Amino acid sequence: MDNYFTSRLHRELRETVRDFAEREVRPRIAEMEASRTVHHELSRMIAEQGWLGATISPEYGGMGAGHLAKTIIIEELSRVSGAMGAMVQASQLGTAKIVHFGSDEQRKTWLPAIAAGECLPTIAVTEPDAGGHVLGMSASAVRDGDDYVLNGSKVYVGNSHVGDLHGVVVRTGPGSKGLSAFLVESDRPGFRTGPQQTAMGLHGFSFGELIFENCRVPAANRLGDEGDGLSVAYSSSVLYGRANLTAVSLGIHQAILEETTRFASERIRYGKPLHDLPTVKLKLGQMQSRLMTARLAAYHAVHLLDQGLSCDAELMNAKLVNVESAIDSGRNAMEIHAAAGLFTDRAIERYLRDAHHIFAPAGTSDIQLLRLAEVALGQDKGSWSERLSELVRTPEPEPLPV
Repeated sequence: MDNYFTSRLHRELRETVRDFAEREVRPRIAEMEASRTVHHELSRMIAEQGWLGATISPEYGGMGAGHLAKTIIIEELSRVSGAMGAMVQASQLGTAKIVHFGSDEQRKTWLPAIAAGECLPTIAVTEPDAGGHVLGMSASAVRDGDDYVLNGSKVYVGNSHVGDLHGVVVRTGPGSKGLSAFLVESDRPGFRTGPQQTAMGLHGFSFGELIFENCRVPAANRLGDEGDGLSVAYSSSVLYGRANLTAVSLGIHQAILEETTRFASERIRYGKPLHDLPTVKLKLGQMQSRLMTARLAAYHAVHLLDQGLSCDAELMNAKLVNVESAIDSGRNAMEIHAAAGLFTDRAIERYLRDAHHIFAPAGTSDIQLLRLAEVALGQDKGSWSERLSELVRTPEPEPLPV
């Protein structure tokens, strides 16, 4: 299956990222787990490898390698550290908005910096009182001469405390046509981050609060036209968010299986390895089956995306299958480890904690199922993947439901 979807260049990329992850990321995991805060140094080090430019055209200094390559990068980092895989996937969300909606000047300014690892981008949509209800947001931008003045806050922003450039969707008018997107530099007056809160998992990654208090932004920082904000938000979530989070889940799932088979081989019971017990072997077989199915769903979806083919449903399904199967395999792994899995000297409890963090972003499993039901009933309302398949901005796209 791996050879079916991947080329020699993909396989070489996997080896390169895996070597880096083992050499540079794994030794820092204990530090990240102990501090439970964003790891600035490692985030920058990963960005400097050029991997944030996986889907950026070589015209702007990127790899131009596509979504499958991006998936492999995120997967291999997540196999060692879900936090660092999440850091890259969040940066890719921030990249997407500029690739698809940025002006020529914005692309020339920011894409080379992102590709070179000199800029970590984010996208900020969710608000404390709105959650996944994008149209319920209240953060605002008001035109004032050649500027806009932003007020309000955003939460659960990936790379919040390490990001340099925040793509912020705010309200500029009423209704679905009243949302607009802006690029806000992290050193701009009137912008600040809230205190970083400790979370269950993904230690080393930040997904916190951005606060805007009369933050003045030039009109040239607007992404697209006024009213494009809903399209910026949804396209980033549907095309990049689901694919990227699928890759994080896939990497964690791989780590869960590797750690559990290692434990079952080393632990001796009744004079034989633990995996000789039929109940343990059955669980391992189930985990292997889940992982194979999850990887197939993931690679197939992004392969279609790279081909410019309609794949919204495949991306939904890939996120659903990968998140649910990683969590299910994490539970099986804890059952095999039993009490030994409860202590932090083993990685399995970290993998399970990290896996739960991928459930909600870009739509919970219930959301994916509802949208897939609409596909089955012929009630889906269009395809983001077809309309944004080119690495250029589609002129004034009509908003589609997430």
